[in-house]
Amino acid sequence: MALTPHVLIVAGCDSSGGAGTARDVETVSAFGLRSCLAVTAVTVQTHSAVEHIEQMPPQLIAAQMRAAFAANPVAAVKIGMLGTAAAIEAVGSVLAAHPKVPVVLDPVLASTSGRVLLEDDAVDVLCRDLMPLCRLVTPNLIELARLVGSEPAKDEEGACVQGEDLSATVRTAVLVKGGHAHGDHANDLLMQPDRRAVRVEAPRVHGGMRGTGCVLSSAIAASLAQGLPLEAAVRGAKTYVLELLRGAR
Repeated sequence: MALTPHVLIVAGCDSSGGAGTARDVETVSAFGLRSCLAVTAVTVQTHSAVEHIEQMPPQLIAAQMRAAFAANPVAAVKIGMLGTAAAIEAVGSVLAAHPKVPVVLDPVLASTSGRVLLEDDAVDVLCRDLMPLCRLVTPNLIELARLVGSEPAKDEEGACVQGEDLSATVRTAVLVKGGHAHGDHANDLLMQPDRRAVRVEAPRVHGGMRGTGCVLSSAIAASLAQGLPLEAAVRGAKTYVLELLRGAR
């Protein structure tokens, strides 16, 4: 009997349940798959503020990942919060031993409430050492600007330029999330090296749901684990998030 594919979730634990590993596991389960975990940080937070963060030792993060790979048929990896450069290096060292497993990185640089979760020196390590190991990176407009060392793009053309710049630098696909843009649509842009950008369109749904970035990246990882091509995985995940937002209104 074939074993159910697993998605390895490498992310922080949110005590409110609104984001982080709670959202990730919930999403992977909705796609009919199972999850295994490597917890990178334990956070104390409400839906409006981060009160405390306890970073896990890098060697413990790596040990969790190695154990998850040894115990389960890991078919994809989703990475969320990585608080330090040492943690990024530890994660990269494990992923390098599994080059055929697709990795989706949600570069969590700050909380919804604005607290910085990754310092500038660690951002450089993220781009240099981890992103080239990933199949897809999913920054929002604010994260994208920090990753390329620029101001947030004011329009879709500017976002496309920044996204293509990042994709060319790290040599992997980049999905620029349009949720922080203005207007009636929350369109995302999928950039892949040496390919034209693809717009993934969706109407803007107003609401207070947190953790949509976690949901989107986990949904993409789950779809890749099921063998879908990247663009199809992105479009299906976008539709899933849209349905969740409509249900949360």
